[in-house]
Amino acid sequence: MSFAPNPDRFRFLHIDLNSFFASVEQQLHPEYRGKPVAVVPTMADTTCCIAASYEAKAFNVKTGTQVGEAKKMCPGIILVEGDHTEYAKYSKAINDAVDLVCPVAHNPSIDEMCCELIGREQEPPRARRIALDIKQSIYKNVGEALRCSIGMAPNRYLAKIASDMQKPDGLIGLLPSQLPRAVAHLDLRDLPGVGARTEARLHAKGITTMEQLLALDRTGMHTLWNSVWGDRMYHWLRGGVTGDDGATVTGDVQKSLGHSHVMAPEFRTDEGAWAIANKLLHKAAMRLRMEKFYTGSMSIVIRYQLTREQAERMKSKRHFSGIKQSGWGMEARFRQCQDTLTLLEAMRGMWQRRPQGEEFRRPFFVGVTLRDLVPENEHQEELFGDSGNRTQLSATMDKLNLKYGHTTLHFGSMLPARESAPTRIAFTQIPVQYGVDYM
Repeated sequence: MSFAPNPDRFRFLHIDLNSFFASVEQQLHPEYRGKPVAVVPTMADTTCCIAASYEAKAFNVKTGTQVGEAKKMCPGIILVEGDHTEYAKYSKAINDAVDLVCPVAHNPSIDEMCCELIGREQEPPRARRIALDIKQSIYKNVGEALRCSIGMAPNRYLAKIASDMQKPDGLIGLLPSQLPRAVAHLDLRDLPGVGARTEARLHAKGITTMEQLLALDRTGMHTLWNSVWGDRMYHWLRGGVTGDDGATVTGDVQKSLGHSHVMAPEFRTDEGAWAIANKLLHKAAMRLRMEKFYTGSMSIVIRYQLTREQAERMKSKRHFSGIKQSGWGMEARFRQCQDTLTLLEAMRGMWQRRPQGEEFRRPFFVGVTLRDLVPENEHQEELFGDSGNRTQLSATMDKLNLKYGHTTLHFGSMLPARESAPTRIAFTQIPVQYGVDYM
């Protein structure tokens, strides 16, 4: 493992798509271009914007801004309900366009790509030419409304930092000879991995500026973070390479999968929440089989909206949408399975034990997660086989749903929510296409 800074070359390009969801909407709808646009999960003032165009950001509307507030801040804002299938398609198309210029080595999220440069590609003039060609390839092969900022650096951590330093349509390079002074002007929150809680901990230890952080030696950084992360960051910020090079380290085996949904107002009843939970489980169970896993446990989470009086009377938290909430969750364990009917029975048993009372009459959020995943090749079959042919039933459902759409054949309990709870994209999770749908 080498910690020595590289010569003045760039080893990595980090591509960050600018206002990706909103830009896709402007590509799909030319009449939206040059106008403030916000993408929302549902058309409700109580929910939050999940993306904003740069025209909307000029009015300080950003990801997380409550829709009602966004309307006040920017009276002419165009609200668009997100189409996550389109976003997944555009992400793949952009990935392919980048691949035409330089192979994509890593996809940190749906709106980010990372390329590793080799040989003479690392020379600054050549790296800059590759970055400009990537921009042109996206423009030419995908769409003129889609822009990206690209960071060039000797390691992936710095390349990501550089991609955020000039937006939109930026191109910034950080060479080893310029480090660490080239990042001394940044805020602590500009560092990947430093969120509000980490920043508060750093402040409590007397580190409030980047200059103070960079003044620490390697031992000081280790002590500050109380882990090897401090050693790594010390070298990353100086252009060094530490093996993982700033990449997220993931486990060898996936541990869970699931879906969650903030419900539209018409579904915020016990009956509506149950139908939504069924839809979420239907998708999760199908993914479980497509990804060749069995599951041994399931958790369910319900969040309930409180009135002002209820919130004052009991301990409550505020949802990111601004709704004051109480919550309930439960986990059930069972024999390893992958068929929908067995999972549905487990969920029904938990659902019957949900809390009752006035403060639990307005559900607005449901989440279903399958846990303790076991790969198919490690699963031990039951001694007495599959009673009721449940596995065969699920296989038949999958065959039809892959061909005609994942809601073609389903259990009746999800019927009221068949068209609700569409695929949503977490920025760190890229939907996969199964048959004709993305999930």
